[in-house]
Amino acid sequence: MDLHRKYDFKNHHFAGEEGRLIPLLQQAQAMDGYITRDRIHEIHKNSGIPLTHIYGVATFYSQFRFKPVGKYMIRVCHGTACHVSGAKDITEACQDHLAIPSGETTADRLFTLETVACLGCCSLAPVIMINNDTFGNLSPKDVKKIINRYKKEGPKEAAQ
Repeated sequence: MDLHRKYDFKNHHFAGEEGRLIPLLQQAQAMDGYITRDRIHEIHKNSGIPLTHIYGVATFYSQFRFKPVGKYMIRVCHGTACHVSGAKDITEACQDHLAIPSGETTADRLFTLETVACLGCCSLAPVIMINNDTFGNLSPKDVKKIINRYKKEGPKEAAQ
């Protein structure tokens, strides 16, 4: 670490090093699945970015998580097309079947359920994604079957 770097206190970064906090947070989350307190302190120690600034950025953006997530991330689309096609019923079916509210993870850490603004698959509405697999034109019964396949077989077999 160069001790002669000029720190811009107004913008909370060293001169010439703007915009590196978000990639650091993304990397920390990729390593652990969420952002741990230890990783935040590590970023602070190695970058000199104030802890308050790190926490401020990490809590501002919804992409960052502070709790462990499940092996399978279920995202239920609530964009306009999905909303009018029954996204609420799809979400309720997921919540009932997994026994968790949206934004939570099952006790076995197998599933995390999230609602999202749009998945960009409007012609398939209503849509869910489980990790990188997309499922469309769903009914609440379909969702339960898909989740059960993931529980039993894993992602490759369930997506077929």
